[in-house]
Amino acid sequence: MRVLIVEDEKRMAHLLKVGLEDENHVVSLAFDGVSGLEVARSYDFDAIVLDVMLPKLDGFEVARRLRAKGDRTPILMLTARDIVPDVVKGLDLGADDYLTKPFSFAILLARLRAASRRQYVQPTSLLRVADLGLNPATRQVFRERREINLTATEFRLLEFLMRRPGVVVSRDAIVEAVWGFDDEVNDNTVDVFIRLVRRKVDDPFEDKLIRTVRGVGYSLGAGA
Repeated sequence: MRVLIVEDEKRMAHLLKVGLEDENHVVSLAFDGVSGLEVARSYDFDAIVLDVMLPKLDGFEVARRLRAKGDRTPILMLTARDIVPDVVKGLDLGADDYLTKPFSFAILLARLRAASRRQYVQPTSLLRVADLGLNPATRQVFRERREINLTATEFRLLEFLMRRPGVVVSRDAIVEAVWGFDDEVNDNTVDVFIRLVRRKVDDPFEDKLIRTVRGVGYSLGAGA
């Protein structure tokens, strides 16, 4: 899951980032409402963790502007205030859930999973391209009934490609989806991980699925 955290308390933001990355999520940070809104509009996220009390633009206004533009990304609002009118206001503006500080990290994870399930009709259904199968729920990958063991980064990369069968995706798009836009990852890193995934997913099998499109990027599909 790609998560944007908009939180001006930098210590809390970084703690949440570390915790979510330990759960194999890709996390980006913004520390005020204006930059949070800009990042949310510029990149695709599966969920947004949005503090209410933000400098420059509060969380209520960020949520309102996102929804006004048709952005349906699940929003989990964070606040130190548990006043009922504030909760109602946040939900009325389009937030999907509300969490009062201090909160349990386990509860935050559960709320994010619930928000993601509501967004996607079949978030954990098996992905399949030719004889390659990937289960997002169990994090298992199979080909020709043989289980393939991938690292967390390799899994995110393969899942990203499998959700776009036959589509040529650029290296920049892969970096944003797998590592996050604010990580220092170059094209060479993408190429290295593509090779690692190929060794496990393609090399032991007759039919190759991962295709290199020179000067553009990569695609995954039968007949590559």
